[in-house]
Amino acid sequence: MQQTLSQKVLAKASGRDHVAVGDVVWTKVDVLMSHDPCMPGVVGVFKREFGEDAKVWNADRFIMIPDHFVYTADPLANQNIRLMRTFAQAQGIKHFYDVGTKDYKGVCHIALAEGGHNRPGEVLLGTDSHTVTGGAFGTFSIGVGNTDAAFALGTGTIPLKVPATIRVNYHGMMPAHVMAKDLILELIGRLTIEGATYMTLEFGGAVVDAMSVESRMTLCNMVVECGAKNGIMVPNAATLAYLAERTDIPFEVMEPDADAIYAQVIDIDVTTLQPRVAKPHCPDNVTDVDTLFDVPLAQAYIGSCTGGKLEDFVEAARVLRGHTVSVPTYAVPATKEVFHGLIRTHIAGQSVYDILIDAGVLLSSETGCAACCGGPSDTFGRVNDAISVISTTNRNFVGRMGNKGAQVYLASPYTVAASAIRGRIANPADYLGAAIAASASTPAFSL
Repeated sequence: MQQTLSQKVLAKASGRDHVAVGDVVWTKVDVLMSHDPCMPGVVGVFKREFGEDAKVWNADRFIMIPDHFVYTADPLANQNIRLMRTFAQAQGIKHFYDVGTKDYKGVCHIALAEGGHNRPGEVLLGTDSHTVTGGAFGTFSIGVGNTDAAFALGTGTIPLKVPATIRVNYHGMMPAHVMAKDLILELIGRLTIEGATYMTLEFGGAVVDAMSVESRMTLCNMVVECGAKNGIMVPNAATLAYLAERTDIPFEVMEPDADAIYAQVIDIDVTTLQPRVAKPHCPDNVTDVDTLFDVPLAQAYIGSCTGGKLEDFVEAARVLRGHTVSVPTYAVPATKEVFHGLIRTHIAGQSVYDILIDAGVLLSSETGCAACCGGPSDTFGRVNDAISVISTTNRNFVGRMGNKGAQVYLASPYTVAASAIRGRIANPADYLGAAIAASASTPAFSL
């Protein structure tokens, strides 16, 4: 039938056998997520259009996750969360991961995965652009505005235009000092910030097939930085094993047709790829790490939905082990599960938590988005001065992490950790040689 993976998911969700690029189809929504920055807007439109006493279409499939401005004294931010509590109670919402409770998780995109809400062959909407992260599970997962979210909240449906698809194949031998973040920065640099506007990026190739679940999430997370509607890939064995531990809701694994029609096919051989860095002030301003060797730094940051997963901290710890950071280095685990993983995960007999603390990293136990998007003035790790910062986050627009005069460089956890040690942007290969040798002689990753 010549359909891509996204076309197949949308065909199923709209009750059709086949959809074509450009079709506008009424699509059944399987999961809707909203969080604290957008809930006031969503609730306002929902009540205006459906009535003060209206009920959401499905209290089990609407997921509410405060994560952006959760640990702050800011009264407006706190009011957003109070509104979420009132709405969740009135509507009987099953999955409300409220801050300050045992259910709290942290960053919504990682929390969705941990909660088993990303499932293959389904349509997931979220009021955050990085909802595209869910494509790592074979989900058609997209960010929407408050009005669209309110409509879906009342009806369980949404009209969608079927996007054209760019197929991206990564192949070759992955260098030891290169991570998924480097792969997606390389792609964004090639496509530019608007090169995939309202298109799907469908990932494949031997490198993607062999990737961990969290690396696959990193790839999909940043597709929106080149304008894509969504990123998506066929679940691999690791992904299916991850899902088996987190959901008993049946799902359908879909694959693109062998003769699927793509708008473009991009093949990237990673064998000779060097770590990539996005310079200020755009994620597509990408260059080789070694061209920035003399750039001094005043701060480093490890966290966010892109770079705050357990794997990201483990890889940063491989670089930091036995070293001390020379600039203030803030670290915020994306979720409580990630934070607990730092304690339970060991490299050569030492916990990741202890490695980070011994290296002088300022580690927060208050999980969430934190300084990725700046936030109120009391946000942990916020960039309050016009300094140069290297970060594992996903955006480096002017003012993104706080101060409008700050210069924010985006890089992998490997590169951020190496740069934090040196105080200047550094190639992680300079530090990973000993780390790789040590990990080869002892259990490298134990829980």
